[in-house]
Amino acid sequence: MRYLGFDLGTKSLGISISDKTRTIASTYKTLRFESEDYDSILPLIKEIVEEENISKIVLGLPKNMNNSLGFRSIETIEFKEKLEKYLNIEVVLQDERLTTIQANNYMLEADISRKKRKQKKDELAANIILQTYLDKEKGR
Repeated sequence: MRYLGFDLGTKSLGISISDKTRTIASTYKTLRFESEDYDSILPLIKEIVEEENISKIVLGLPKNMNNSLGFRSIETIEFKEKLEKYLNIEVVLQDERLTTIQANNYMLEADISRKKRKQKKDELAANIILQTYLDKEKGR
């Protein structure tokens, strides 16, 4: 059984996937959709969950820097509930503060072009979210 990591944006969903031992996260893909039309991607997510034998989803929770929950956090929690109901699997929330910045910094250090950074930042942010959760789960 594997896990998926999600970085939810207003027009895209970055996805990462764990290995079978749930030790290492890898980038998977980015799903794009019309602004805040989260329902449109549910069938695509279900397909991935079934194909990849997924047992849990780790969804990034965008908290404010002072640890409070803002508008995007509320939308994310609603998406979590929708996912759990639609897929009938556990969805856990993982603090995602600064993951997009980390993802951009990694790509800048690797000298990746601006165009490629824009295409990959959501997947890489999802990868950071999932890897953080995997490390926490393994006690690292």
